[in-house]
Parts: sequence; C-alpha cells; structure tokens
Amino acid sequence: MTRHRIIPVILSGGMGTRLWPLSRALVPKQLLPLVTALSMIQETVLRAASLTAEPPIILCNEEHRFMIAQQMQDIGVPVRIVLEPEARDTAPAAAIGALLVEAASPNGIVLLLPADHVIENTDSFADAGLRAAAAASTGNIVTFGMKATEPHTGYGYILPGTDALSEGVFRVDKFVEKPDSATAARYLSEGYLWNSGMFMFRADIFREELAAFVPDILAAAKASLAAATRDADFIRLDKSAFAASPRISVDRAVMERTSRAAVVPADIGWNDVGSWSSLWQTGAQDSSGNVVSGDVVLHESRNCYVRSEKGMVALVGTEELIVVATDDAILVAAKDRAQDVKDLVDKLKAGARTEYASHTQVYRPWGDYRTIDSGDRFQVKQITVKPGGRLSLQYHHHRAEHWVVVQGTARVTCGDKIMTLHENESTFIPLGTQHRLENPGDTPLRIIEVQSGAYLGEDDIVRLEDVYGRTS
Repeated sequence: MTRHRIIPVILSGGMGTRLWPLSRALVPKQLLPLVTALSMIQETVLRAASLTAEPPIILCNEEHRFMIAQQMQDIGVPVRIVLEPEARDTAPAAAIGALLVEAASPNGIVLLLPADHVIENTDSFADAGLRAAAAASTGNIVTFGMKATEPHTGYGYILPGTDALSEGVFRVDKFVEKPDSATAARYLSEGYLWNSGMFMFRADIFREELAAFVPDILAAAKASLAAATRDADFIRLDKSAFAASPRISVDRAVMERTSRAAVVPADIGWNDVGSWSSLWQTGAQDSSGNVVSGDVVLHESRNCYVRSEKGMVALVGTEELIVVATDDAILVAAKDRAQDVKDLVDKLKAGARTEYASHTQVYRPWGDYRTIDSGDRFQVKQITVKPGGRLSLQYHHHRAEHWVVVQGTARVTCGDKIMTLHENESTFIPLGTQHRLENPGDTPLRIIEVQSGAYLGEDDIVRLEDVYGRTS
C-alpha cells in the first residue's frame, strides 16, 4: 500500500480589515491572539499537527515574514515560509503549495488551511481530516463542509451527494455562491453545508487539474518557483512570474469544474472570524449576552461585544453594539453592521490615515517600537530590542536622535566609536552619522529615543548593513 505523507500548506495572505482597529495591514488578524492566548496562525499550525508531524509550508505577505517566523519559533514548530510578492487569491497560492509538496513527496497530500479560522473541537477536526485524507489518497479533491447552523449570507454553500465515496465522504453535487437571506434559509432546510475553504488533495492530482482548467496559474507557479531566491530563512517567489497568474479562488479555478470534487461533512465548531460579530458569537457570553475582553465595565447593557486593549471602556444602557478600543483608535458599530467595517478601512486608506496599516506599536525582526509622543520637529519612541537583536547599520538625512537606556544593556555604534551603555546612561546620534543599536545581553533592552529634525518618517532610513536582509 502506497504511503501518503500529509503536508500542511497554510495560507496567511489575508489582511482581516473587518477586524479593524485590532487587525491592521501590518498586523493582520491571523497574527493576533483573538480567541486564545495564542495567535490564530499558531493555533492553525498546532491543529494541523493533530494530523501530521510534517513541518508546514506557510505562504504569506513579505511584510509579515518576521512576525510569523518568530511566532513559529515561540511554539517550537519548524516551518518553510514562502513569500508571495502580491495577493493573487487562493488558487495561485495553492498551486505553489502543491508544487512544493510534490517536489518533497511524489505521493504527498496537501492539507490546505487558511491561517485565520477558529475550530473549537480539535478531535473532531482530526477525525474529519483522517476521513478526508483517505478519500484524497484515491484521487479525490476533498473540501471540508461545515454543518450550517443558521442561514448565513456571508458563506458559500455546498450540496453533498447522497452516495458515499468512502466513510463519511461524499461526491459534491453543487457549489453555490453567497446567497441572499431567503435562499440561505432554503439551503439550510435542504442540507447544504457551509464552504469552509479548507481542502485535502494529492499534490499531483491538483497539478493535473490546474493544467486542465487553469494552465496559466500552473505556468506562473512553476516559473515563480524556478526563479525563486533564498532570503535568509525565506523562499522569495519571483515577482514578475507570480504576477502573471490571474486572481482566482481554488473553488472557481478547480472545485467548480473538476469531476473529482468531494466533501467531508464536519461539525467542529468552525468560524472564519470574518467580523467582530463572529467573535461575539464564539465568545463566552455573560447573563446579558455580552462578550468582553480587557478592562470593561458594563451597566444595563445587552448583547454587546466590548474589547479594550488599553484603558477602561464603560457602557451604559446600550444594546447590540461592537466597541473596540486600542491605544490609538476606538471603533463603535452596530452589531448588525459589523461587515461594513471593511468600508471604513477603505476610507482610512483613501485618506492616507496611517491607522489603517499599523498600530503605535510596530514589530520588527529585532523587537518593536512604540510611538509615545510627537509634535512639530520631534518624536518620542520606546524601543525594545530582544536579546541578541541587532538593528541595521544606518543613517538619516533629516533627523538626529538621543537615546536613553531605561532597562538592560545597549551596545551602540556611532560613527567610528563603539560603546556600551547601561540603565540611566545616554548618548546622542548626530544627523547623518552612521549608527547601530544592539542588545548583547540575555534580557530585553529598552530605550527611549527622542528624534528631532525637519522630517521624522520611517522612510528616512538609509541601511548600510542588515543581518535580516532588509534594504528598506
């Protein structure tokens, strides 16, 4: 009997705009601990481990690569991280994953998972996965169909056939797009399943179907891999080759056309966390139907989702509200309008508001920084450098900097001098001077940086040398 290796391919290209202000372009929802103490991508990777010990392949945006690498290191899981030059929907990413799995194992089975879903019952997920793997090993392309519990209009639906292909796996009778309310209610009564966007298939079978239905996607995937480069621990796909691929989902590219489509019905406590109202549904509700996180005080309020990341949030006499407070933004929305948060983010982006993209705390491969204050010709930041972290050797055209060590030990390069600073010691970096900050210790280094000058943007950094391979 042929042994088929199951290799997870995790898709982490989404931005999660409907979960603003917590989820932002530079720190999307899959990198956040929205439901448990772990981030959603960490939970996804650990959940895949219930089916296979194979190291996952993660496809992600270049901007997120260091955070993902750190999060995988934090949970002790070795991974291969592939950098997508731009978002092209799920079919091109799945093609890349399938080619990599086939190269590693000619009989390999791809477990294709979005990075940003909640699954409450891991045992049931593993059981469904084993049934899907058995069907995939014989050439079926299996999707996970979730038991529909309400007439949801935000999901696509799948109608399973009546005859089983194998235990608990059925041929797909029909795929349908997101319906209106009346149609969704009919689908619920007729036994349709929610389309979860999770799949299992043999890599060689998926490649054959790509060649038959969307050869341009397969050609672009092969070309972008053939011209890919290694960037530290990352595989960087060729930009021009990958851009030749059309934007299309796995469903439209393959599943709605193939005769091999199968579905494993599953009741696993699934939620795609597509909006704040989804988190209200999955959260632990109090006796008044409220779900709260952080420093929240409620008085005579019902059926609200309230989350505070910093400072107290108090509600009086409210119903059916979403309230989310971060250190630089507050969202207040009617719960039944939670999907429209995406439109708000589009307005922020169109207005060149930085809040759409980043928080005041910005993560870097060496640690993070947080903007504390800013004004005309000055900016104050708290910089944290993790043990062994090393900023690039750089200089600025428009600003000077004053550094004060408040915790730990700093090694500072300033021009041709190298010095060691301890707590309560400081130094000055003149405009145009080459400099570098390092943490030689085994505890975090924290400094206060005061910038002064005519222009204080992050793009006023000229990198001369960087251990993380960054040029900008």
